[in-house]
Amino acid sequence: MEMNRFLVRTALLPTLAAGNRDDAIREMVASLAASGAVEASNADDIVAAIFRREQLGTTGIGNGLAIPHSRHPSVDRLVGTLAVVRHPAGVDFSSHDGEPVYAIVLIVSPQDQPGPHLRALDSVVTAFRDDTLLPRLRACQTADELWAVLSNR
Repeated sequence: MEMNRFLVRTALLPTLAAGNRDDAIREMVASLAASGAVEASNADDIVAAIFRREQLGTTGIGNGLAIPHSRHPSVDRLVGTLAVVRHPAGVDFSSHDGEPVYAIVLIVSPQDQPGPHLRALDSVVTAFRDDTLLPRLRACQTADELWAVLSNR
């Protein structure tokens, strides 16, 4: 599964305003709500579900990447967004390698569809094995530029 099959183009964030993990998750869910990919009335509950997942263990997998995710009953299809961290300090996700995060891919999927959820997680990890992807994303200034990089990997 390619990331552009579940990432919501109008929810991509070429510059994340948040400076910490919790605010980053809130900002990204708000972007999904603003795009219409999730209902705004469910945004707080989706954020809470993602926070619960983070309590099980960090989704900061290393190499500058975090993949916060959750399944939620309010969504009827797999959706996600990507945010690029611009400030040099990155965002602390308590990553396994102890390094800050510079790219965050947030995924929300239907409660009853674990298969697509797992395939989406795998597609993100696989894409970011390409050591050139993160620098190319960080060079983007607009959501359209992000989409072009993600579509032409």
